[in-house]
Amino acid sequence: MKKLLFIFLGLLSFPTLAQKKPALVVGIVVDQMRYEYLYKYYDRYSDKGFKRLMREGINCTDNHYNYAPTVTAAGHASIYTGSVPAIHGIVENDWIDVASGKKVYCVDDSTVQTVGSKSKAGMMSPRNLFTSTITDQLKMAQNYKSKTIAISLKDRGSIIPGGHTADASYWYDSADGFWISSTFYLKELPTWVQKFNGEGRPQKYLNQGWNTLYPITTYTRSAEDDSPYEGRIGAEKSSTFPHDLKGNNMLEGFRRTPYGNSLLKDFALKALEEEKLGKNGTTDFLALSFSSTDYVGHAFGPQSIEVEDTYLRLDKDISDILDYLDAKIGKNQYLVFLTADHAVADNQNYLNSKRMPGGTFDNGKSVSDAKAALNKEFGDVNLIVGVENNQIYLNHANLDKFKISKEAVGKILEKSFKSQPGVAEFINMREVGLSPIPAIYREILTNGYNQARSGDFMYLLRPQWVSGYKTGASHSTVYAYDTHVPLLFFGWNVKPREISQRTNISDIASTLANWLKISEPTGSIGKVIQ
Repeated sequence: MKKLLFIFLGLLSFPTLAQKKPALVVGIVVDQMRYEYLYKYYDRYSDKGFKRLMREGINCTDNHYNYAPTVTAAGHASIYTGSVPAIHGIVENDWIDVASGKKVYCVDDSTVQTVGSKSKAGMMSPRNLFTSTITDQLKMAQNYKSKTIAISLKDRGSIIPGGHTADASYWYDSADGFWISSTFYLKELPTWVQKFNGEGRPQKYLNQGWNTLYPITTYTRSAEDDSPYEGRIGAEKSSTFPHDLKGNNMLEGFRRTPYGNSLLKDFALKALEEEKLGKNGTTDFLALSFSSTDYVGHAFGPQSIEVEDTYLRLDKDISDILDYLDAKIGKNQYLVFLTADHAVADNQNYLNSKRMPGGTFDNGKSVSDAKAALNKEFGDVNLIVGVENNQIYLNHANLDKFKISKEAVGKILEKSFKSQPGVAEFINMREVGLSPIPAIYREILTNGYNQARSGDFMYLLRPQWVSGYKTGASHSTVYAYDTHVPLLFFGWNVKPREISQRTNISDIASTLANWLKISEPTGSIGKVIQ
């Protein structure tokens, strides 16, 4: 009798347990965040931002990207699809369409129009994404009754996370300093967004100028402020603090300040309030991507006081968001994850000044030399249609027309590129498995290769060799300094824990799907983080 009673009670309780879900999921992507930033500035953070996420949540300490190139569009796509570019198709920020030979931007869509501005910055959508996202799957599992809102300064940083079914994705348009969207989502901006845009918040932030949050003498974790390895904002004559943030086109320069993150935080809190996220009787999703960390990092480099100050200010912005969620949604009623779309290399000239290896790769000269070598062998027949992220796209129409084999072209290109300083290996992208490089890099390159959108060949640079950046910093390589990023889970049903086993960025969506008891995205290859 007692046994039957236990079974009966179990049957009664099981549906309650199965249906228990968070009211809201908040995805936070910090653009260009190295894993080490969690610890480098740890004792300077408040107790309620990054520290709280680390102290009360799950910290995956060996989380990496498992493909290359590591860039913003591919990173956001891989986080939210649980997949890799070979499957979801977002191979880079820009690529050459192999069939047409035309350059494509990851979220370009000529069939839609801008909503909220007269510029063309809203002619964007997620249509180039081949698979579903975790946000799509959550919508579908709830019969499209939940809400998904995605926000980022960058169009690609909001469009891709929002997936194909977002109620709205919003991004920043520097033409007016407005948050905009596209007709893929909306016919017009909601009244609350129009009102927010009318407040002129970017201009108010710019009028403050940018000085350090604390006395500059306390920024001992960073290199000296007056550095020849740093860039500038707008028309500034110096890269040092304070930055006055005045001049022409500063609504665009605004991105290179920590205030871009604060503006996003302001807008996110307003979206939570006005869209009643977490209060709709379903599990809603808010996808946030903080982009100013990337703009500041590119401009000043990871050893700069500007980067340190940006993270100290971002810590306060995250604290504000968590405080709001506690008060309005309730503790343990929401689930947060935080990660990055890629990390970053150090400035190669800064490293050289410290007697460390690295160099500047002359991409223009290398491509020019390669074209000259091809012309010498085959005549002026235009065999290269483009070069993106160290990948060479061949003109297949001319190869067929002039009966030139890809193998013959590859041998000439390999000889030319291998003669250039900084080149480690020349790789046929269709035959990555045969390349004489370590197995881990073969896997990374294979996962990043998509036949319809990737190049024919790739020149792999040695560690800390970069092209295009003499000041500031860049990314998009196979190396750990670009692939190692933070991964934190916090909130609903999460118990504090540190996981040192290797996790991949594609594991995030699979883990969320498992916890939420929904199907993983259609191209998912990730494993559930136990």
